[in-house]
Amino acid sequence: MKLVKSFRKLVAIVLVSFVCVALFSGMLSSIVYADPTATVTSENTWGDKGQIVLSLSGCSGYETITVTVSFAGQLSSASGWGFDTYTIDGNQVIASVSASGSNSWAFYSSVGIEGTGSNITDVSLVSITGSGSSGATTTVTATTSSVSSSTSTSSGEEPTTSQESIAYVDGDDWLTTDGDRIVDMSGNEVWLTGVNWFGYNTGTNIFDGCWSCSMESAIEAIADHGFNLLRIPMSSELLLQWKNGEYPTANFNQALNPELVGLNSLEIFDYALELCRENGIKVMVDIHCVETDAAGHIMPLWYTDNFTTEQYIESLDWLSERYASNDTLIAYDLKNEPHGAGNESTRAIWNDSSDPNNWRYVAELAGNTILDNNPNALIMIEGIQIYPIDISTNNFTSMNEGDYYNSWWGGNLRAVADFPVDFGSEERNAQIVYSPHDYGPAVYQQPWFYSGFTYESLLNDYWYDAWLYIDDTQIAPLLIGEWGGFMEGDNLTWMTYMRQLIIEYRLNHTFWCFNANSGDTGGLVLDDFTTWDEEKYEFVKPALWQTENGQFIGLDHSVPLGANGLSLNAYLGIDSAPTTEPSETTLEQTSDSDQSASSGSTKSSEATSADKKTQTNASLKKILTIALILICVISVGFIIFAIVSIGINSARKGNVKETIKSLFKRKK
Repeated sequence: MKLVKSFRKLVAIVLVSFVCVALFSGMLSSIVYADPTATVTSENTWGDKGQIVLSLSGCSGYETITVTVSFAGQLSSASGWGFDTYTIDGNQVIASVSASGSNSWAFYSSVGIEGTGSNITDVSLVSITGSGSSGATTTVTATTSSVSSSTSTSSGEEPTTSQESIAYVDGDDWLTTDGDRIVDMSGNEVWLTGVNWFGYNTGTNIFDGCWSCSMESAIEAIADHGFNLLRIPMSSELLLQWKNGEYPTANFNQALNPELVGLNSLEIFDYALELCRENGIKVMVDIHCVETDAAGHIMPLWYTDNFTTEQYIESLDWLSERYASNDTLIAYDLKNEPHGAGNESTRAIWNDSSDPNNWRYVAELAGNTILDNNPNALIMIEGIQIYPIDISTNNFTSMNEGDYYNSWWGGNLRAVADFPVDFGSEERNAQIVYSPHDYGPAVYQQPWFYSGFTYESLLNDYWYDAWLYIDDTQIAPLLIGEWGGFMEGDNLTWMTYMRQLIIEYRLNHTFWCFNANSGDTGGLVLDDFTTWDEEKYEFVKPALWQTENGQFIGLDHSVPLGANGLSLNAYLGIDSAPTTEPSETTLEQTSDSDQSASSGSTKSSEATSADKKTQTNASLKKILTIALILICVISVGFIIFAIVSIGINSARKGNVKETIKSLFKRKK
């Protein structure tokens, strides 16, 4: 009888165990994952093709993500990137990707769907669903951040399948030159269309205007407005202070820039580079002056009574070595506006001498110093102010202004025809870009701004002989490092002609400037450094690199330019599956920046919250699964123990059948 009672207790325990198993199984099946989301970053159509690019988030924990897209038109085939399958159902494409497949990276990245057929005029997101072992399926409608339009490549053909993964790939964005073109390392022509933002040269030790704006939001806005290059004026003095572990205080509004609090001025500059990287902007550092001073650009040379040529080169050496592997910083403007008039004793010259004021000689020293550290950097070389009318009789010996061709500061590159800069090898010379500056009559009434000047008169009287011949004869590319001004009178006339020249010759350029506090030109933003001067921006906009439908094109092969722009690979139609994930530091910075992103950005704090919810659910599922396994093991153990115990006791008494019958015999 004792055996019978013990066995019935064991049976009760086993039954309770199975009840627990059932309860845990119910809890396991009731787990609901965060809704997967898709944000539309671009929609394009071009006759017989359509393309939609999506940024996915909140997909963790699902086995399969399925996206449905609708095309207006007749579909015959479908393709894309980031998905395992593409199925056509009427005018819809259903694309699916598995967490266990080769495209699992797409769960956290940018994906695309393309449809081919006829008369395709529109493409839109219908739904995104997630399914998996939980059996949960959710449908979400995404927010669209761009409208249907047409896109073309540099060759005039529609883009082909591209894989736009917003993943950082180090070292694939360096540039070089081919004749008068700037090209990537595969020989694809690019167009540098940027803007200046000064402050690191003035003593602010950060971008001017951060006293009234968010640096992060401003950089995002620059990218969103289509500028793919940021020229940052800087002083050699500040660079050497950083090198020596001295960090002059950065002047910024802490309430508007809380993420900068606690960072020194060098760390803030590093963070600015990271923000540019995240937004698809490339950077060119310009040695605007050797000594930190808002008026430092007035000094004509790269040395002063307090600052030597050796210190100037040392500053470039430190900078280029520190950022040698950072392909966000792609170019160095050796020195802003070397100058000096024909009747001035302190002046920059350009010949084949080794005189201390020979800009060509010093530019070769400085350029080679940079290329020793980073052979992939572009070297921007500005002109001087004067050049002898007859170099054979006046090798910068005359003090008579009439013996020289005059120009803007840094704008005279006539000497390149006689004495081109030579870095010593064909490979190094391929990194040379000449960079004149040009302004209108509001800055100074030059002789070529006579009454009734025209586009043709500017070409014949100044532009061509001063520097345009370099591009036209394919000696090297040009980048107009500064141009801009007030939108009025003859100055607006000059700006219109300069814009025409830039577009017609496809000249690289950086507009002067973003800053509201540029006294003789004004800026692209108003005094709050947040509100854009829409009239001036709309004027500059046609000179920015963009597709026929107005999508801006960046210089980063994998990161799109701003919220609605394209990466270089997307524009070129080149597949670019992610090869390098962001570092832990990068991920943290991205998360921080996402929390304060503008409403036009495709980044979403809701997606971050969804991912956290998904991660929590995944962890809970693991815990419950382990508990379920343990309960099953214990239950099976009890059953085995009971059977063994019955067998042993029955064998001892020799009455197995009777014992088994008594186990299930009801008491009367």
